[in-house]
Amino acid sequence: MKEVFEFLRNCGTFFLATDEEGRPHVRPFGALCDYDGKLYIETNNTKKVYQQLSKNGRVEICGMHEGKWIRVEGIMKEDLRREARVAMLEANPSLKGLADPDNGTMTVFFFESGTATIYSFTEAPKVITL
Repeated sequence: MKEVFEFLRNCGTFFLATDEEGRPHVRPFGALCDYDGKLYIETNNTKKVYQQLSKNGRVEICGMHEGKWIRVEGIMKEDLRREARVAMLEANPSLKGLADPDNGTMTVFFFESGTATIYSFTEAPKVITL
């Protein structure tokens, strides 16, 4: 899991694909953290991505760094614990002032299960179970 986290962190921006009524929706993300040994992302509960994740947690993340790319597919689940939101803020100082663990809108989701695959043009794919 650490390797997946570090790869995505090095990407800077990665892309999250969700589903809404059978149509894919992709958007850029940058905030993530490793909390309780799980990979977390942050959003707020006023956005469409929140509604999509709440209805169907099946997602895919894709990012690229130094000629390699990663695809992380699996099922995400919301974590309502304040400690998880605080961990996200501590891991992502750029969120301070934009997100507040106590404002009622900030929320975090984690991969409940999934698989990450790191690809390269010159090496065999590396598969990591989350």
